[in-house]
Amino acid sequence: MAFIITEECINCGACEPECPNQAISAGEERYVIDPAKCTECVGHHDTQQCAAVCPTDACVHDPDRKETQEELMAKFHKLTGK
Repeated sequence: MAFIITEECINCGACEPECPNQAISAGEERYVIDPAKCTECVGHHDTQQCAAVCPTDACVHDPDRKETQEELMAKFHKLTGK
């Protein structure tokens, strides 16, 4: 499942440079994650980098976008060409 950034976001921007897929950008009220680009860092890292650096725990699984490990890996391959 892709990640989302909740209203807990304080707009610190720590998450944006950590995303290996460039899925995070500044939104109107808080940072947002593009679910089409979010692989939960599968293929890049063992843990979700946005969640690891977030000081407020605003980066969480999106309960509306459940994806298997295989689907996340397929998305990684599509995005990176690897």
